[in-house]
Parts: sequence; structure tokens; C-alpha cells
Amino acid sequence: MTLSLIGFVVLLLLAFGGVPLGFSLILVGVAGFAIARADMVGQVLIWWGDGGLEYNARAVNAAVSMAGQQMFDVSTNYGMTVIPLFVLMGAFIHRSQLSQDLYDAANAFLGHRRGGMAMGTVAACAGFAAVCGSSIATAATISRVAMPSMRRFGYRDSLSTGSIAAGGTLGILIPPSVPMVLYGILAETDIADLFMAGILPGLILTLMFFFAIGMTTMIDPTAGPRAEPVPMRERMRLVIKVWGIVVIFVVIIGGIYLGIFTATEAAGVGVIFAALFALLRKRLTWRSLWESLVETGITTGMIFIVAIGALIFSNFVNLAGMTRTLTDVLAAHELSNIQVVLCIVAVYLALGCVFDSIAMLTLTVPVVAAILKPMGVDMVWFGIVAVIAIELGLITPPVGINVFVVKAATTGISVWTIFRGVTPFVVAMLVLLGLVLAFPPIAMLVPTLMGR
Repeated sequence: MTLSLIGFVVLLLLAFGGVPLGFSLILVGVAGFAIARADMVGQVLIWWGDGGLEYNARAVNAAVSMAGQQMFDVSTNYGMTVIPLFVLMGAFIHRSQLSQDLYDAANAFLGHRRGGMAMGTVAACAGFAAVCGSSIATAATISRVAMPSMRRFGYRDSLSTGSIAAGGTLGILIPPSVPMVLYGILAETDIADLFMAGILPGLILTLMFFFAIGMTTMIDPTAGPRAEPVPMRERMRLVIKVWGIVVIFVVIIGGIYLGIFTATEAAGVGVIFAALFALLRKRLTWRSLWESLVETGITTGMIFIVAIGALIFSNFVNLAGMTRTLTDVLAAHELSNIQVVLCIVAVYLALGCVFDSIAMLTLTVPVVAAILKPMGVDMVWFGIVAVIAIELGLITPPVGINVFVVKAATTGISVWTIFRGVTPFVVAMLVLLGLVLAFPPIAMLVPTLMGR
């Protein structure tokens, strides 16, 4: 346990010192595995007496072999192919310049209400997230579209930026979601079930964001004034312009729900439909295709390196006995399943203040799964709980990454103004987290209906 804690401290020091997380995980994992292996036979890795050099070479070789095996396993894992496919689908959608049309359509139906443009922003985030799968990309894209309109109509900056930053978090809850895919692979949980489980909580959270905006503008009507109503004919015209996003979402989720194809196959189908949609909008040129492929390669490479590092680090802490020790401690205190989950959620909320979603998942899921699975905890339900807790970290200080993304995409707005703006949305997410913890059927209803 002591060696594992030292490993975590070294990992944090390296990560905050500027070493990329994936490489930090690999370095600490390999070194820690070698030391733990040496400790198992009563030796120390730095022992250089008789036979020490040969023994050290064997310990290091074992650690390097383990790391090589993990790299091979991840790189050849068929389930991992879903990640570059969904990333590529999101890249095509982004280059289709769909965000403006999506925002216009949502605003046409909601803008005439008090705070309606902020609600339209959240709705646009939900729609864009449904085919993008990335919270950061959603927040960055919708910022450029929504902020000019809300400023023009006199919306308070805190409400405008808060709705964008919070709306972006829907990207990892509403399927398809790259973090959900990563969770499913690391926890060895069915990705299709995770996608289905995220639909209802995602819709509920969207409505709760609407409610948070409504309460904010009820307290201060000047924060979000009404816009002029849009005629029904114009609303229909705007809706028709975003038909592609509806088709892509229905094909992906409907195909999985009806058992027509798996999550990986759905990702491939989604890429084809997204590319066709971009072609029909005359946005997919050879240059944009190349940029999409390069962006996909960079993003996928980053995710793969972090995933490989997480598994190597997980092997180290498991060999060092951390998982076994934690399990024994929990058993000694006779904690119930829900109490254990609450403890893990508290850790997630704390980690969310300093880590992004990918880092948190890769760092914790292998260890958490090893604790929860023997206890009989439903890993699909816990996946939704974990995703909601991780979403909170995207908009809470000091390192709410969505907040800084919105800050970078806007001008003349302080970070603390945005943090103040997301406060009502943080409360809404905490309420949803409590509801899913107290009533698991909220997350499990759709997977149950599909015969899980």
C-alpha cells in the first residue's frame, strides 16, 4: 500500500510538472512494477551485491515485458476501434458547420421565452454532443456561435458563458460518448448498454439545466431577456436544415437498441453518414478530409497512450497490493455497496477539480472495477454515476476545463464570471447525481427495455 501511495504521489508530481499524463503513467507504472516484483521475493531493486545485477535485470525485464504486452493488447483490441471512428465522426460533423444551424433551430423554438436563448444554447449543446461525443469540442464550438447572439440581446455574461460551459458537459453523457467507450473498455462493460443507460439521465439533465436557467431569470429577469418570436414556417425551415443530426443519432442509437449492429459497427455507420452529410452540405473537401484524419489521429493517439499507461499503472498498484488492501479495509468496516460507491464518488468529485475526464477515467476505473465487481455492483449503473461525477469536474474550480475552453473562445470575460455562471448548473448536476444514486432505474430503464 505504501509503495502504491508513493507511486500516486510521483505520478501527480510528474503530471503537474508538465510531463504528459500518458507517459507519466507508463514511467511510474513500469518502475513501480519492477520495484513491487523485487519486494515480493524479499529483494530490493537497487541491491548490487552478488547476483544483484542479474536480479535487477530480470525485475526490469519483467516490468518492460508487462508494459509491452499491455501496449500490444490495447493496440489490437477490437473494441478500441470505436474510439477513432467516433472521433472521426465528430470531426466530420464539426466541419459540416452544423453548429450555427443547430443553434438557430433551438433558439427559434425557445428564444422568445425568458432566458430562452440560454435554453436554446443548452439544447444546441445537447444536439451537437449527441453526434460529437466530446464535451470540450461542444463547448468550444457552441461558444463561437451562441455568445455573439446572447450579447446582442443583452444577456448577462455569467448566464451566457455558464450555459455554454455546462451544456458542453452533456457531451460525455448523451451517447455516443468517447469517455463512455473508454470506461466500457477499462471496466470490461458492454458499451451498448452504457450508451442506452446514458440517454434518460442525459435528457433529464438537459431539462434540469432549463429549470436552472428559468430560476436564474425568474430571480433576475434582466439576466436573460426575451427575444422576438420566430414564425412557425421559419421554425420548420430551420429544423429541416439540421435533419442530418437527427438521422445520424437515430441510426446509431436505433441500430444499437434494435440489435442491428454493435457499438463498434454503429461507429462505422456513423462515420459514413457524417461524411455523406458533410458532402451534401459541400463542406467535405480534400483539405477538410485530410484535416479530419490528422485531428482523429492526434486525438486517438493521445487517448491510446493514456489508456495504455493507465493499464500499466493499474498492474503496478495491483501487484503492490493496493486493490487487495482497499478491499480488506472496506470489508473490515463492513460498508454496504452504496456506502462504498459514495466514497468513490467523493474521490471523483475531488479529482475532478484537478483532472480532465479522460485522465480521471483511465487513472481510476481499473482499480475501482477491481473493487466493485466482486461486490456485485452493476458496472453499467456505476458507469453513469461516474460520468455524472466526472462531468461536474469539467465546470468546478480550480481546473474546470470547460470553463477555460469557454474563456479562450470569448473575449473580455473573467474566469470567475464563468464559474459564477455555472453555479446553478452545478447544483442541477448534484441533484441528478443524487437521484441516480438513490434510484438506479433512472439509469437502467432503457437498457432493461432493450432486454439487458
